[in-house]
Amino acid sequence: MFIAIPIRTESVARRVPAVNLGLIGLNLLMSLVLEPNLVGDWAVRAKDHYLPLRSIAPSLYQFFSYQFVHADWKHLLSNMLFLWVFGNSVNAKMGHGPYLLFYLAGGAFAGWGHALFAMNPLIGASGAVAAVTAAYLALFPRSHVTVLVWIFIFLQFFELPAMLIIGLKIIVWDNIISRGMGEMEHVAYNAHLAGYAFGFVVTMIMLFLRALPRDQFDILAVWRRWHQRGGIATVFAGAAPAEQYSYGNVARPQILDPAQRAAEDRYTNQVADLRGRIVESLDQGNPAEACTVYLQLIALAPAQCMAEREQLQIARELYRQGQFPDAAAAFERLLDCYPTSSEAGNVQLLLGIIYARDLRQYEAADRHLTKSMDVLHDAIRRDQCLQWLRDVRAALGRPAPELSNG
Repeated sequence: MFIAIPIRTESVARRVPAVNLGLIGLNLLMSLVLEPNLVGDWAVRAKDHYLPLRSIAPSLYQFFSYQFVHADWKHLLSNMLFLWVFGNSVNAKMGHGPYLLFYLAGGAFAGWGHALFAMNPLIGASGAVAAVTAAYLALFPRSHVTVLVWIFIFLQFFELPAMLIIGLKIIVWDNIISRGMGEMEHVAYNAHLAGYAFGFVVTMIMLFLRALPRDQFDILAVWRRWHQRGGIATVFAGAAPAEQYSYGNVARPQILDPAQRAAEDRYTNQVADLRGRIVESLDQGNPAEACTVYLQLIALAPAQCMAEREQLQIARELYRQGQFPDAAAAFERLLDCYPTSSEAGNVQLLLGIIYARDLRQYEAADRHLTKSMDVLHDAIRRDQCLQWLRDVRAALGRPAPELSNG
């Protein structure tokens, strides 16, 4: 007998995971409400006929109601353990509203995946929990999970990489290999696999579109570093004699020694910690502290950029504090990272004003004000932009812009 039970993760939730705690509480409450020994036969009818997802002819509400019904307390507690271990960090990363929608949508997609291939009704939060577990893998692939391993009479705790325990043990072994071996026929494997697919793919898309805060530890960052290292090694390994003659003996890839790797790890840990402190300060309504930490982050890693909303908050706070060079740099970083932002026109207008009035950098002011005129639609802001642009052109000795009809 071999059992591996995840107990906790090393990722720290920097905000109270209120929605995840509420979902756990709601599942526990529903199990009490539907306990036949406590409330009678109507609970049996609801649990057997109305709330499960009827695969043959499901009602729309059943794609959500089935997620809060469990066969027994063992079924419930196993799901809630996984939701507690992995859901708290995902809730803290996504925020409350997006996490709730993600959880319910993941459960609905898992139910759809089950209904495509099975005729029997479906109950349980396993599909939604699978989506959350896969999201954790995408967001924290380098983290470690403390696992209680039970082999016959031996109990031992191990810290295992999330990629190993989630990717290989939970997804591949428990839901693909075990299924092929005919174990636990009552388990809704299709719902689990659909939930994992939904959770991983949707989280990857959110990271790619920067709908979620990016850091040095999410799976896209890990993949990018791996790809860069692999590309460099391939190039150097294939150096031609002419290149060796021109550039020296560069055919061998450089292997980082343990000290260099430790330094790189310390750097990425520092960056991730600073980003986390910025988000935490903003969530606590302390933008001044967030700005202080942001300047530390930029001093350490100048190419860093926060999520769009957070970057905009920081830039505005720096401007409010009168730190105009830092504010201008933060606004510029926002435009570089999010060129299609709905705030781009307003940001360019404000940048033009900062450069003209506060920094006396008229060329930069002219550039941003001109771009702002092309995208602003509000008449008042266009008039404001035009006036500043005229002043800037006068300072530069250039003709004033003409106002076109729009």
